Amino acid sequence: MFALEIARKRRKQARCHSNWQRHFDEVFVKINGERHYLWRAVDHEGEVLESYVSKRQDRKTALKFKRKSMKCNGQPKIIVTDKLRSYRAAIMIIGNAGRQETGRWSNNRAENSHLPFRRRERAMLGFRRTATLQKFVSIHASSQSVPLFSLSGVNY
Repeated sequence: MFALEIARKRRKQARCHSNWQRHFDEVFVKINGERHYLWRAVDHEGEVLESYVSKRQDRKTALKFKRKSMKCNGQPKIIVTDKLRSYRAAIMIIGNAGRQETGRWSNNRAENSHLPFRRRERAMLGFRRTATLQKFVSIHASSQSVPLFSLSGVNY
């Protein structure tokens, strides 16, 4: 099976899952001393679905990212975000205001997905261009997936 077939099969299975939710979050990244934002969509298992690099953190960018994510991965039952106002404004335009959840620790799954990225970023000594960052994130998000075994030796 090729990667495209695996991704298609995974999306189909995710739609049938009862806890089908999406976590949205952004992280600050410096590129040549300028602040950029890396927007990420993470599913309920912790796998990175979409990533998008932008210079702004406004409603227009959040709307563009949400539409891109929903076009590729379908409509989630629950949208978990932090309390960034641009998320709320974008969700109001799309019409999913009843599906949004914000809470103090509810978006930890997305926050924890940034940790391996930060580790790799330090090893690379930063980024020079946005295109390099976008390629890096899209390639390394696929390698950072759910572990196949736990510490106790029981398979999932």
